[in-house]
Amino acid sequence: MSVKIKYPYHTGYPSVADLKKRAKWRIPKFAFDYLEGGCNEELNLARNENDFDNILLKPQYLHVSGEIDMSVELFGKRYSAPFGISPIGLQGLMWPNAPEILAKAAAKNNIPYILSTVSTSSIERIAEVSDGEAWFQLYHPTEDRLRDDILDRLKAVECPVLVVLVDVPSFGLRYREIKSGLSMPPKMNISNVAQALICPEWGIKTLQYGIPSFATLKPYMEKGLDLSQLGQFMNKTFTGKVNIQKVQAIRDIWKGPLVLKGIATQEDMDAAISIGVDGVIVSNHGGRQIDAGESSIHSLIRLTQDPAYKNKLKIMMDGGIRSGVDLGRAYAVGSEFNFMGRPFMYGVGALGDEGGDHTINMFKAQLYQVMQQLSIENINQFPSRLL
Repeated sequence: MSVKIKYPYHTGYPSVADLKKRAKWRIPKFAFDYLEGGCNEELNLARNENDFDNILLKPQYLHVSGEIDMSVELFGKRYSAPFGISPIGLQGLMWPNAPEILAKAAAKNNIPYILSTVSTSSIERIAEVSDGEAWFQLYHPTEDRLRDDILDRLKAVECPVLVVLVDVPSFGLRYREIKSGLSMPPKMNISNVAQALICPEWGIKTLQYGIPSFATLKPYMEKGLDLSQLGQFMNKTFTGKVNIQKVQAIRDIWKGPLVLKGIATQEDMDAAISIGVDGVIVSNHGGRQIDAGESSIHSLIRLTQDPAYKNKLKIMMDGGIRSGVDLGRAYAVGSEFNFMGRPFMYGVGALGDEGGDHTINMFKAQLYQVMQQLSIENINQFPSRLL
């Protein structure tokens, strides 16, 4: 299936950097800091992006190549492009109605969108607006009854892929969130209110769509929780280590494709394979959990170089990708599919309802150009162009 590139709708924003710059002044500082921040000194956050620069690709200009096809088959479905939209918590805080905007754009353009347990739209609403195509990322609850109820809801909407998050045994220590009052328990202070007032479109749309909340989790909360009690609920309900026994229990219940997100070591890969998961997303949670860890791309390189994992499960990646060139680099070192989170939130923050479509087509155009330069027809050929 050849691809027809629709170049970005807004020629003034042809890159992630351009989208980020505009989003920064349209989103209140406290919400933008939540999106941008990493843990501690944010060293691993920087490594996620910077380590891509050391991966070089070689063109073969005299090589005869045919029509470019960037479609990919993944878990029984063929997607139009080899990338998807990562799960992000509190999306509606950063831009009102962001989950629906992105889920609709992903379905329209035939790429995966992953809804987070702690996003601001419910399982049922996102299933509706995405025509049942959205994936779901599960923050594993401390109580099995809540886990089972969420899985039942996912089965009811025929969720195609379940992603279990494994890299949050505790919430990361993020200084930006502590300063802005968006740690747990969250609070709105005078500074945050002032920041919201200078972003009028964000404020108007927040009034239109309502104060963001954890929509999927509403059935499990007592009515009338204040912000302090909400923080206590989150800490009580979702703080806890996800071990292999907990994942095995989900594997026994969930018969569809099962993916683990947050895998970064051979030990965890071996455990995942031992219980029959279908794929992993190599990730360090966007540099938001452990500052002394390695970048996602370095973890990916180590894991994909080990022949023991070839053909046993899908190895995907999330973290630090900021261009079509970065996508090509990730495929060249062995990724089979890639996800991006912050770039799509920049797109929605910059361009509102058009941000999802724009960012998808921007990445398609960038990746298409890289494939033209390297004289390759599909992403499986990227490893042959690794320098």
